[in-house]
Amino acid sequence: MNRLATGLAFASALTFGAAAAQAEELSFAHFAAPTHTLTGSVIEPLNDGVSADTDGELTVRAYPGGELGKGPLEQYVRVVQGVADIVWGLPGYTSSQFQKTMIAEMPGVIPDGEPGYPGIWAAMDEIKSEFPATKPLAVWTSEPNIFIMKDVDVRTPADLEGLKMRVAGSTSASMIEALGATPVQMPAGEIYNALQTGLIDGVVTGASAVTDFKLSEVANSYTVGAPLGRLTFYVVMNQGRYDGLSDEMKAAIDAHSGESLSQSAEEAWNRVADETIASLEADSSKTVITLSDEEAAAFGELTSPVTQATVDEIGGQAALEAMQAAYE
Repeated sequence: MNRLATGLAFASALTFGAAAAQAEELSFAHFAAPTHTLTGSVIEPLNDGVSADTDGELTVRAYPGGELGKGPLEQYVRVVQGVADIVWGLPGYTSSQFQKTMIAEMPGVIPDGEPGYPGIWAAMDEIKSEFPATKPLAVWTSEPNIFIMKDVDVRTPADLEGLKMRVAGSTSASMIEALGATPVQMPAGEIYNALQTGLIDGVVTGASAVTDFKLSEVANSYTVGAPLGRLTFYVVMNQGRYDGLSDEMKAAIDAHSGESLSQSAEEAWNRVADETIASLEADSSKTVITLSDEEAAAFGELTSPVTQATVDEIGGQAALEAMQAAYE
């Protein structure tokens, strides 16, 4: 090989190396199993979208089951510290940080039958300060909460008197207290054992959790239709990591996040919830109670006042109005 050919080969190798060095992989940490609804509705669409837009130069790799650190309550800290580039979490696990965001969880804020993500994104100017050092990629609500019980049928508020009920955060805790039960906060991954051992009598969460966390193995009674609000979820990216990407990569992330990714997540949560309720209704060993309007109103008389009282307490009226304006 002559000097010219050698030089061209060397230059080509450098060029290939420089191109390869530009490839970026974003770590996405969460605490659920790989089979969780999150995978197909958030992680895969995000990875597929950014990878296609950047010809494979930017990809997203999931680290499920706490691979990058145990403890769902530490998810936000994990992404801020750079342990992971992207994380999934629940505002309710650190309620004091997300007081205005969690207004979306309360009864009566999101109209019945409407998705929650439009209201949240409409209020983003009011709640963005609750997401310091990160870029929100998706924020959405679950399907409406239900009662998931072990050996207790809930048809009236009186049926909850003195029971221990697991809740995800402070908004659900306030509702449970208004209904005469004792709220017990714990991550979703601990519900199964807590129900099985009798540490708690039941759970307030969306029906999708029954499938995602196999709760039908330990719960046998389910009440649908009480005004119990919803849960909120976030997927956020370390702001510095985002800022350090090329313009093309940032554009790809922007194109495949925000309201569109939130919609994908929320629709999947609702789809799993609907399938779960149908499966429970078909199971003769389970009791599914669907409240009438009159029965639901008895719960609403106790839970609905909690919404405005909480909004007033945290100074969240502007956030509430911004959320509700999305449905006018």
